[in-house]
Amino acid sequence: MRTHTTGPKRRRWPTVLLAVVAVVSTSGLALLVAAGGPGVGHFRTPEDRRAYEDAYAEALGRLPEPTATHDVETSFGTVRAYAWVHAERPDATPVVLLPGRSAAAPMWGDNLPDLVEHRTVYAFDTLGDTGLSVQTVPFRGVGDSARWVDEAMAGLDLDRVHLLGHSQGGGLAAAVAVRHPDRLASLTLLEPVMTLGMMPLSVILTTIPVSLPFFPDSWRESALNRIGGVSDDEVDPDDPLARMIAVGSASYSSSGLPSPSVLSDADLKALPMPVYVAIASDSSLAGGDAAAEKAQLIPDAQVKIWPDTTHSLPMQVAPALDAELETFWATHE
Repeated sequence: MRTHTTGPKRRRWPTVLLAVVAVVSTSGLALLVAAGGPGVGHFRTPEDRRAYEDAYAEALGRLPEPTATHDVETSFGTVRAYAWVHAERPDATPVVLLPGRSAAAPMWGDNLPDLVEHRTVYAFDTLGDTGLSVQTVPFRGVGDSARWVDEAMAGLDLDRVHLLGHSQGGGLAAAVAVRHPDRLASLTLLEPVMTLGMMPLSVILTTIPVSLPFFPDSWRESALNRIGGVSDDEVDPDDPLARMIAVGSASYSSSGLPSPSVLSDADLKALPMPVYVAIASDSSLAGGDAAAEKAQLIPDAQVKIWPDTTHSLPMQVAPALDAELETFWATHE
């Protein structure tokens, strides 16, 4: 099922940096220029880590207070996970959130107040990316990335979940669905990059000022804004989430983080779980109309192009999206 609906007017988006963080890694360009080659993700200096932790703490403080904080051991390192336990609905299938590139758990600040009203929610920091997860073993490919997610869910005794990912997190969620389908009650892909098709060359070229550290900050910021589909005066660099992403993008080396891989037609047709796919109408990094058409290959798919949205779709239409997702999950308990 594919639908177009009328959405709200676009407003100012201080979190527009989320539009580019997926591109930096998935274009392949950043991998070519990053120093050191494949390895474990790390902050370049102790000072960088402290600065990031300060920015992270401020951004995390805008979320509902977690019920619990977990550091889960996996084959590739320790995964930071936050839980918001819904004590009154212990039997409802929980949701696991996978963030976009450099965004970590704080990216869900606009969505969590709605999501936690209905069921238990877990948010992971991506292993090998910025956040408070700590990678110790290099990844050999996207299959290893899917494995740590599965191991983290197992470590939290999550036998069956609704898995949701945005941007690069959407690509990761799709990789988990292909390789570990038995754990998933459903799959939700919000603007999943490099999953339903390649990104336009123009978008990849725009990431050059973001990928190369010696480019002026003004060039970097303009590139972020162009990809996000907003003007320079619509971005508030002092927004805690935007600041956290900016600090992390500048100070963290993630050259060994595998890019998502485009799913084959056979992969899509073999997905056994219900799948919800949300695509932005403007400046989509997931592939736009072509991605929406390809998603129709999934046997049980609900595909929607959200009007007046960009790659930052989860924040732009949070109330309406959250309500639609809860209906989707409730239908597939």
